[in-house]
Amino acid sequence: MATAIAALRERLGENTDLEHAASVLHWDQATKMPPRGAALRADALGTISRFAHEHFIDAETGRLLERAAAEVADHPADSDEVRLVHQVLRDWEKSRRVPSELAAELSKASALGYEAWVAAREKDDFAAFLPYLKRNLELKRRYVDCFEGYDEAYDVLLDDYDHGMKTARVRALFAELKGELVPLIAQLRDHEVDVSPLHVNYPVEGQRTLVDEIITRMGFDPQGWRLDDTVHPFATSFGANDIRITTRFTAEYFPTGLYGAMHECGHGLYNAGVSQALQRTPIGAGTSLTMHESQSRLWENLVGRSRAFSGVLTPRLVELSGGSLNGLSSDALFKAVNKVTPSLIRIESDETTYGMHIILRFELEQELLEGRLAPEDLPEAWNTRMEEYLGVKVPSNADGVMQDVHWSAGLIGYFSTYALGNLVAGQLWEKAHVDMPDLDAQIAAGELSGLREWLRTEVHQHGSKWNANELLPRVVGGPIAVPPFVNYLKAKLSDVYGVAFA
Repeated sequence: MATAIAALRERLGENTDLEHAASVLHWDQATKMPPRGAALRADALGTISRFAHEHFIDAETGRLLERAAAEVADHPADSDEVRLVHQVLRDWEKSRRVPSELAAELSKASALGYEAWVAAREKDDFAAFLPYLKRNLELKRRYVDCFEGYDEAYDVLLDDYDHGMKTARVRALFAELKGELVPLIAQLRDHEVDVSPLHVNYPVEGQRTLVDEIITRMGFDPQGWRLDDTVHPFATSFGANDIRITTRFTAEYFPTGLYGAMHECGHGLYNAGVSQALQRTPIGAGTSLTMHESQSRLWENLVGRSRAFSGVLTPRLVELSGGSLNGLSSDALFKAVNKVTPSLIRIESDETTYGMHIILRFELEQELLEGRLAPEDLPEAWNTRMEEYLGVKVPSNADGVMQDVHWSAGLIGYFSTYALGNLVAGQLWEKAHVDMPDLDAQIAAGELSGLREWLRTEVHQHGSKWNANELLPRVVGGPIAVPPFVNYLKAKLSDVYGVAFA
């Protein structure tokens, strides 16, 4: 007779199978599907979401959880079995509050909203996108209404992406971060750095070759990974042995494709590094989007835009440029890709101003959710705050309020994890240098396996056995904090600009 924990794992494995099937359909929609397939794709995703939700919240799952909890009561508290029961019980109790029909509606609206966003963004037509935004907000409010006992409505959505994180805590961290970023941006506003090497005509085929080489150094394995083109880069996986990443190439600005691929490859490494023992279970993936973004931001910026890696990157960047970057030095590249320049587009912004993009979205999301900002007034609010926070005038909604995919897919509560991920990346970077004093020398030699394996051991292999608030102290000795990231940033900018910071 199967043990209770084995029976529970098998039932949960069926849910994981359904989730992987839905993820394949999402991946296909964003990479291969013709636009006219959107309506039927939305129906398919809604059906899968409803079946998966009903299967998970069924009383049988509760009975198996109860039996499994008794069976592992004397197991070590850190064992896979105990942590599986703990995390699944928490998710089961939360999911039971949400009607299956609402789960299906949320999934369907996400798929329809994505296709509407792609078309509306291309035409710079916010009015065409507005009904889909309203629908997603309506559904998210209904979702929040399924719960009680929260301090702020936004807590419910934030918890979906970073379990245990509270809006008040994010607000305090962002206030501290903003207090550091604003004077940094102001101090460097009038300092010049030559960024012309970033704006040459760079053959896309050369970019593809470069990206293939760089992500292979990072750990991309063609036997278990794919890289594809998309409108808005993302990463997904269907287990540790099937990793899908994407990027977007443009001939006029090669950093989009290069650093976008490094960013998504960082996500992929997290998914690929999860222990095989956790596969096909709810804890067989990254523990939160904050931790996930710490990995992508770390590889994109702390490694990819470092002085050490610029020395590795520059020779091949020049060779594959078709002559447009002849004579480029690694010092010039390092300085160009780290220039502090307030800009329109979040995914192309520098590390210093990036946090202000996220703070703006964090504020607007709460106002939309709580009804303090009408969706019709969102472009005006966006444009006003972009000028206030970054001194940037927004020329179009396509490059303004519609630049990101998230709201089209109903991913409200997601944005804050990007900036929180920056903070965690700073903490991990600091600890990695303590554990590997020669890390910069390794990177300068083009050897990235040391950092990759350190991250796999400390973070990746554990999947979501612990939430971010539990995992981070195990790795760095304390909770999420602002100073390590700010200290790293000031050290880098001091090198770039030759100035001192308080």
